[in-house]
Amino acid sequence: MNIQELDKKFVLGTYARADVEFVSGKNARLVDANGKHYIDFAAGIAVVSVGHANERLSNAICEQAKKMIHMSNLYYIAPQAKAAQKLVEASGYDMKCFFGNSGAEANEGAIKIARKYGEKDGEAKRYKIITLDHSFHGRTITTVKATGQASMHNYFGPFPDGFVYAKDIDEIESLIDAHTVAVMIELVQGEGGVQPLEKEKVQALAKILKEKDILLMIDEVQTGVYRTGKFLASNLYEIEPDVVTLAKGVGGGVPVGVVMTGKKDIFNAGDHGSTFGGNNLCTAAICEVMDILNEYDGSGELEIGMIMFDKALEKFYNANTNLFTQKVGVGMIAGLRVKDADTLVNIIIKARQEGVIVLRAGKNTLRFLPPLTITKEEIDEGFKALNRAVAAL
Repeated sequence: MNIQELDKKFVLGTYARADVEFVSGKNARLVDANGKHYIDFAAGIAVVSVGHANERLSNAICEQAKKMIHMSNLYYIAPQAKAAQKLVEASGYDMKCFFGNSGAEANEGAIKIARKYGEKDGEAKRYKIITLDHSFHGRTITTVKATGQASMHNYFGPFPDGFVYAKDIDEIESLIDAHTVAVMIELVQGEGGVQPLEKEKVQALAKILKEKDILLMIDEVQTGVYRTGKFLASNLYEIEPDVVTLAKGVGGGVPVGVVMTGKKDIFNAGDHGSTFGGNNLCTAAICEVMDILNEYDGSGELEIGMIMFDKALEKFYNANTNLFTQKVGVGMIAGLRVKDADTLVNIIIKARQEGVIVLRAGKNTLRFLPPLTITKEEIDEGFKALNRAVAAL
């Protein structure tokens, strides 16, 4: 059997896979099983933050694997403590970390923090969490319910209760009641169409929530780890959340989830846990990713790369206004609104045929999430391929 036949026979059909198997890569370049070359403007959906086959990250993973891959959280784990230090110091917030395995797990941890925070002796329990329409917070039963998209709720109920959806950030305050304990939002909605929230409105909301003793929880699974140009989108928005969740790019490809919180004493031993979360291998990867990106940011190369990518995207957009209606996003989480859904699908297919990988977001947005270390040559090559793709429509 070939790989496709094996997949169809033994793997549950939860993904509408494209007809390609990638076998190797280098930074923003990919090679498939037939030897065809591509430019990757998707980074495994914002995961491969330091590029494919990054030599420093590969070496760090190999060196750790030679010593110890895993030890349980019943014992001290040196790279875990060091990874937590690097994340907290990069955030600029006074927080502590819990390590899991995915963005959904990180958001589950955030929800558990909120629910425990809402427990007050002698008072009505506060348990409601407000999220936004078109949000995306994960695939577990609870994070699916936290996701403000009705289509995500098919088949899987009954769900945990206590989630309330606001149509936009302006509606959040009016939905607060005596049982509200937290608001969880993405500052740039990724799956919801690369939609940034307005900075002034976010800052005003943060002030209101602080006054009402309601937790502000920012889902930075897609926007975190320098994706917007700052370590956190929260830094860019100049707010200080009570809880931040991370995953995707923080491990550079190693599965990792992190929940960070300023409520440093909220959990007691046994309140939360993970068998694999924060083990030696994954936190050694976090440490190296953080060192690479901190250096990349400090040298100015990150900003230069983002400017180059934005200029190339702007040029591509202006040359194709017959197809696109708006350019959206922040830093290297960017998108182009496409005039209709069929055209969007065709662009993604044609782009792959021409040798560049791009993504869909929402119903009508072409999404770009390149490796943060992408080079000028890779950017230029990718947009040449995209221009060939749209010319072939």
